[in-house]
Amino acid sequence: MDLFFKILLIIFSLGLILAVLLQKGKSAGLSGAISGGAEHLFGKQKARGLDLFLARLTMVLAVGFFVLSLIVSYVLHD
Repeated sequence: MDLFFKILLIIFSLGLILAVLLQKGKSAGLSGAISGGAEHLFGKQKARGLDLFLARLTMVLAVGFFVLSLIVSYVLHD
């Protein structure tokens, strides 16, 4: 059972890394902060389709990663 949770934790961690790397980067610097604020103020939605799916997938994988980390470290610790 211990090995199963550890393998599942590795799968979740690799999936989380891939989900984060597949997401679009946000604009950096002062110009990105100004234009990003303007887009947010005027209601332009950038999270559509694949971006929205990747954001939700990242959240699910992150929660799963933290829960599995707690299980492996506290419950299955010898």
